[in-house]
Amino acid sequence: MKYLLVREDEDGHDEFWGRCAGVEGMFVDKVPRPREVLTLRGCDPEGVLRTALTPDGQSTALLGDVCVEVRDEEQPLQWWSLLDCVVIAHRPNREDPALVDVVVGACVEEGDDWSSTQQTAPRFKLFASLPGRPLGPAGQCRAVDGLFVTRDVPAPTPLTLIGCEPAEPLLAVLRRPRKWDRDWVGLWAVDRTGRVMYRHVVSLRIETAVPSVLGGALVDIELTDGGDDRPPQLARPVWETWWRGVPATRNQWAPLSTEARSEWLDLTAVGISGQGPDRSGGVHFLDGTNVTDAPGLHCAMGEALAGPGGYYGREWNAFKDCLHGGFGVTAPFTLVWHDADIARQALAQDIWDAEKGLTYFEEIVETLERFGVTVVLR
Repeated sequence: MKYLLVREDEDGHDEFWGRCAGVEGMFVDKVPRPREVLTLRGCDPEGVLRTALTPDGQSTALLGDVCVEVRDEEQPLQWWSLLDCVVIAHRPNREDPALVDVVVGACVEEGDDWSSTQQTAPRFKLFASLPGRPLGPAGQCRAVDGLFVTRDVPAPTPLTLIGCEPAEPLLAVLRRPRKWDRDWVGLWAVDRTGRVMYRHVVSLRIETAVPSVLGGALVDIELTDGGDDRPPQLARPVWETWWRGVPATRNQWAPLSTEARSEWLDLTAVGISGQGPDRSGGVHFLDGTNVTDAPGLHCAMGEALAGPGGYYGREWNAFKDCLHGGFGVTAPFTLVWHDADIARQALAQDIWDAEKGLTYFEEIVETLERFGVTVVLR
């Protein structure tokens, strides 16, 4: 059995709902959202947005992902995301020439509405995040033309539990005249040793429940919607490796693409609670042979400090959290980074700290040293 069904009861305890041999629809590539044209009206830009509007600026018009915070005078009310946002044009605002109207192209992702009341004069704060960089302020504007429109909702992608052996709570759901429920249940993927390697949440809206193609007393259960944030198709071979158990040798992630390496890092994060108490001192060796991108850097860092398949952050913020302790290794210690020039060159264009002019590689090294780690680059 590769999957467990688990639901949290009223007391916060995990309750076993069943298990199944496989899942069809676990790996799904997201349907690209249509691109739209919006106008950020009456902008007072800062950060990457200001740089993008400077004619002689070294930055391009790429803004990355932009968060639009809709707020009243006191608090935020909504968040919207403008994904892969680019500046198309800009011009002075007619009402106030000191401000600017910015025309952008982006994929719009609707955020959660935190307020039940519609504001007559909302305010808009902007935050932008270029690839590989943290979210930062990008200014504010008076209105966003094209934001509050009706958009088609993509049809849900179903998910089928194959060879399911339901426990009594799930059997009770299946016995109901209408064979579906609006409750949520955890779908846990386990490796051959029984270790939980991934946790996903799905809605128990059941379309069909039929005798399983695997025979016996098993059933195949089709759920209307398999939920958001399912792993993409390229994650399937990564999972096949981890289903055999936590990797026992280093660099199994090395042949993977940048995107697949990120999926590898997601699986390392599941086992962080089992890395034991913090220890300091000693010398750790980082094999930099395959550190050709940021995910590869974190794969190699995790293996250097926590062993094959180990976790020590999957991006910069998580990496910094690990240095504060609680993840098995804490400073002071020595990190010997072999073939460091491979990462230095591969990440030379990835400017992380624009003010200091530091690349992602340099920022990682500086952060280690600031926390008391002796870094030896070879």
